Amino acid sequence: MAEPDDPSAPAALALPAIHASHGGCWLRGVGLFPSTRTVGKGESIVAAADTPLLMLNAPLVASRLGYPDLSGLDLLELYAFIHPARFVVPTPKGLATALGLPVPEADADVPLLLQQAAEALLATAAAPDWPERDGAWSVLQSLVKLRWPWATLLQGRIVRPQQAERWLFARLPEWEESAERPQPAQVTLDPEDVAARLARLTGAGAEDRPGQRAFAQEAAQAFAPRRAAREPHIVLAQAGTGTGKTLGYLAPASLWTQQSGGTVWVSTYTKALQRQLRRESTRAFAMPPPGSKAPSPVVVRKGRENYLCLLNLEDALQGGFTGRPAIMAQLVARWAAYSQDGDMIGGDLPGWLGTLFRKRGITALTDQRGECVYAGCPHYRKCFIERAARASAEAELVIANHALVMVNAARGRDVAQRPTRIVFDEGHHVFDAADSTFGAELTGAEAIELRRWVIGPEGKSRGRRRGLSARLADVASYDDEGATAITQAREAAELLPADGWLGRIGEGMPDGPIEALLAAVRATVLARDESGGSEAGYGLETEAAQLDGPIVEAAAQALAALEGLRQPLLRLSLRLEALMQDGPDWLDGQARARIEGARSAIAWRTDLLAGWIALLGRLGGPPDPDFVDWLALDRSDGREWDMGLRRHHLDPMKPFAQTVLAPAHGVLMTSATLTDGGDWAGAIQRSGAAQLDVRPHLFAAESPFDYPNQAEVLIVTDVVKGDIPALAGAYARLIEASGGGVLGLFTAIRRLRAVHGRIADRLARAGLPLFAQHVDPIDTGTLVDIFRDDPRASLLGTDALRDGVDVPGQSLRLVVMEQVPWPKPSILHRARRLATPVEEGGAQGHDDRIIRARLAQAFGRLIRSADDRGHFVVLSSAFPSRLLGAFPPGTPVRRVTLDQALQSIAARVDDAHGGAERPFIPAPNCERPA
Repeated sequence: MAEPDDPSAPAALALPAIHASHGGCWLRGVGLFPSTRTVGKGESIVAAADTPLLMLNAPLVASRLGYPDLSGLDLLELYAFIHPARFVVPTPKGLATALGLPVPEADADVPLLLQQAAEALLATAAAPDWPERDGAWSVLQSLVKLRWPWATLLQGRIVRPQQAERWLFARLPEWEESAERPQPAQVTLDPEDVAARLARLTGAGAEDRPGQRAFAQEAAQAFAPRRAAREPHIVLAQAGTGTGKTLGYLAPASLWTQQSGGTVWVSTYTKALQRQLRRESTRAFAMPPPGSKAPSPVVVRKGRENYLCLLNLEDALQGGFTGRPAIMAQLVARWAAYSQDGDMIGGDLPGWLGTLFRKRGITALTDQRGECVYAGCPHYRKCFIERAARASAEAELVIANHALVMVNAARGRDVAQRPTRIVFDEGHHVFDAADSTFGAELTGAEAIELRRWVIGPEGKSRGRRRGLSARLADVASYDDEGATAITQAREAAELLPADGWLGRIGEGMPDGPIEALLAAVRATVLARDESGGSEAGYGLETEAAQLDGPIVEAAAQALAALEGLRQPLLRLSLRLEALMQDGPDWLDGQARARIEGARSAIAWRTDLLAGWIALLGRLGGPPDPDFVDWLALDRSDGREWDMGLRRHHLDPMKPFAQTVLAPAHGVLMTSATLTDGGDWAGAIQRSGAAQLDVRPHLFAAESPFDYPNQAEVLIVTDVVKGDIPALAGAYARLIEASGGGVLGLFTAIRRLRAVHGRIADRLARAGLPLFAQHVDPIDTGTLVDIFRDDPRASLLGTDALRDGVDVPGQSLRLVVMEQVPWPKPSILHRARRLATPVEEGGAQGHDDRIIRARLAQAFGRLIRSADDRGHFVVLSSAFPSRLLGAFPPGTPVRRVTLDQALQSIAARVDDAHGGAERPFIPAPNCERPA
């Protein structure tokens, strides 16, 4: 990198800068002869305490130095102010690329880059053509008062506007009501038209993919007119990696919306696929030009807890947040004015912004508790959530997630939000999503949230979070019966757990019937623990069977308390319904919307209470064969954080089929791992289709990739299970042999942390950055962005990285699993494996299907394009041959020593550098998947 005295070098801010990695620390000073030198951690900490230093990602630097209180001039904060809602990978390379600066060649070059990047960002603030100037001066005045470190440097660069700025709440557009959309026309798609639409989407000169064309034509059957009520068209389509299934289903979907005037919902499990779909959909749907006020035909929908709540933001800006969180709120306000849709979790808010402030302040700005006041909110007409809901009713394509689709169908109160044509991408996760959606959990954390929703803030709590009586004060003053119901609900909610409930239970002093029940649950779980203390620090559970008198009695008292809350809420809902039908003069459109919102929220809570009451009513009685009930004590790192009772359906596809599939007209469920080795019977069962009198249409397209020549599976046989030093050494040697580009998957966070701690410094000294979930103070999405951006980086993670990570090319060329991903032996898992019929393989067959699915999903991360080459390594000698069916047919599989695995990986790396593309040559002991 050019030094500042080089005439071609970018200007550098005259402030010292520090960079820390696992390879060491580098400090650059200022003055007549600035230079960068290597410093120790102690000197780095002293320097940072003595004067503000330029740095990139202060929490990450702090973790590298082992000094959590480190602070300074973080360039990511400045970037978030200068370029809100603009993407940047939060690494030196990512920052340099975003700003058009020279990319540093080594760690020692980074401090100079930080000085140059700081000057470039500050110069942007002074430039007359700065596109994000609006509102910057107003926010800066607030940041000056909050003593934001960058504020004094910006004051001399940002000129006060001549006219008062229209900022944030005045700048955000209002959504408008629209007429109810007519029913879609009944159309049957012509296969040739579908093929033509697909050809247009893929573009002229695109590679001919017969599998993709066949997939699109088969998927079109999900859009045919329904033959009978509650008999939807169901298409189950397995499309191997590389088939091109996204455009494959967008082709018939866009054709159907054009011809019918209807809406298609595409549901995903991961946010990564949602982002990909947003990009891909621009090919299939006519998007309005930039700057146009025309509505977009494509809308992304998520749960309310993902969006910025403007009322929460206003509260934070007006004193609800103090200190560092208050600075974060100002930066979020900058982002909100430029955001595409207000999506804070996986949207255009930088994923790293919340972690810069070391607290979960981001979630405090969303509607986590469902306490929205709807039309009672002064920002209701500008609400991101309401805008997205209305936009989805008018959209041609709605991109949502499995949980939202299921919740909307289960509540079934808003016809416009209940999809009738659904594509479930990542269909192998539908079972898990249904399991979560249709379960019931009476825990301390859930109960205290219900109390806060009814009563409102207590103690020293501040902010606008108001109780039910405050939200419906005008109703209470008008309707005596409604006022009585509100009062009774509030009194009943006093029996729910309050702040400090966890401490009282730990001290043996529970307050109220629900806390008494939770204390009995805790005592029962601890009494039945058979781990002998070996599971200290981890969650414990026991089945809700053979319970003694005290816990059954506590459950009866808790049931009565919950019923005492449910009844007045039901009466209040009836009074609100009557008020809507025969309302007073003051009941205008906004008031009606607010009351309708309150009715929806009350219905949600009464359904929740009904589930809890049903759960408690079964305790002490005979088991229900359709459900699995158990008691749980949740712990993490030796600390108890929740406890309670849980109930899940033995087969969650039963409620899924009745609430989601049956009301739909057409459903496409697709995935690269929908079946287990072509076992359609299992796929049909796990899709919910078996619960309806419907015969699903089945289709499979093989992956176009040449797995025999592109990939190889290596099962390493000489790494002893439980030997952490050996496991860490294996990971280090594998990453070194591959030259980075490694995705390491763990089944336990404890082992991940232990391995990372042993090898990170060693790899950094070799110029191989290592990042890890649950170690680095970076959100998962940003970790993947960093990994994708640097071919020499490696990433360690758990289940979240096993699926939905799309990192093609040289950035991912080796996947390593630390062991076979056996299912966790939970109460729920045990019940389901014992219920598996013998003809389906029984208990072992149940486990094997789960393991093969996990292996297939992990293997699917490796080869993402026709040019990819790589190895899939499992560090386990106890790898049963019956699991080899997880890998694509023809993929070479070898059982080797670690040294042999390293030789194969090094040979592939040599080939890549030499430009050769020779196939893998399997050894004589090669096993091939069935």
